[in-house]
Amino acid sequence: MSLLDGVELVDHHCHGIIGTDVDRAGFESLLCEADGPGRWHGTLFDTHVGLSVRRWCAPLLDLPSHAPADDYLRRRRDLGAAEVNRRLIGSLPTRQFLVDTGFQPDILTSPVELADLTGGSGREIVRLEQVAEQVAQGTDAAHFADQVRAELTRRCTHAVGVKSVAAYRVGLRLDPARPTEAQVRDAAAGMLRDVDHGLTARVADPVLTRFLIWSGADLHLPIQFHVGYGDADVDLAECDPLLLTPLLRALGPTGVPVMLLHNYPFHRHAGYLAQVFDHVFVDVGLALHNVGPRAPQVLAELLELAPFGAVLFSSDAFGLPELYVIATEVFRRCLTGYLDSGVAAGDWTSDDASRIATGICGGNARRAYQLGPP
Repeated sequence: MSLLDGVELVDHHCHGIIGTDVDRAGFESLLCEADGPGRWHGTLFDTHVGLSVRRWCAPLLDLPSHAPADDYLRRRRDLGAAEVNRRLIGSLPTRQFLVDTGFQPDILTSPVELADLTGGSGREIVRLEQVAEQVAQGTDAAHFADQVRAELTRRCTHAVGVKSVAAYRVGLRLDPARPTEAQVRDAAAGMLRDVDHGLTARVADPVLTRFLIWSGADLHLPIQFHVGYGDADVDLAECDPLLLTPLLRALGPTGVPVMLLHNYPFHRHAGYLAQVFDHVFVDVGLALHNVGPRAPQVLAELLELAPFGAVLFSSDAFGLPELYVIATEVFRRCLTGYLDSGVAAGDWTSDDASRIATGICGGNARRAYQLGPP
């Protein structure tokens, strides 16, 4: 019997899935952080993620494990998106999904639609930048701050957290101070000039980023930060979580939990921050299923310093139900192996291992986000 048998998961950072069929190029474009198969590198099935899809997902579609990619995609097409989604998401032990709805929500399932496939529950994580950019389409600089705060309050009525993508927009080297109203007004004026010239509103100013983070903190909801590994829009050198240290100090007195997502290749730094700041929680969500056989080492490195009560599970799955399956499978195997090895070595007892596993799989998230039962 496995240590995690019967242990239900809370996926504290994920996205919806696509409800329509996709061709091979579309499928590969969603596999990892690359834009899609390219001229030089070839198919993205030749990545750890691609190999994992063939290993773990093929049997769920009535194919042998490691079925060729062409056979897998043909079977997927024959079954249709609805049946594929039902089978793959329905196979998960996850019962609570905290869904970031801030990117391409029009083509993805809602939190409720996603969770219904498992008989669980789905809750929303509101993306701060999305709220500000929507408000910017119909306001002026003088009213921007008040209207953003009002809209954020409205959007978060039933949400369980907020998220910042500062890493993608300005990096994590942020002044920790709450900006003044005048500073926000001046920064908003710059963004609104772009809107007046027909451009899409985009929060890419450190002052506006700080304003949004502090506005989120004022709602007393957990704040998620994308950290580290991401697509080509990220300047990885500016995504080390240690750059957030002054802001983490400043947010500490608010009592608001801060969730550092993914963190690779800075996951050891994130583990340190979780140890020294009681309000910091960490995961290696996006990393594990992308690093293949090295995943157990990555998780173990996070756990070197991070208190077990600060570690969460996330998949960061987006678009493809396959990403939920492989992220969950890899995580469960890594955590089981880590805890079982400690029991075998006499480093902790089986009761300790069970308690730690229950917390990391879901208990820590339920506490931090103040979730009820699924």
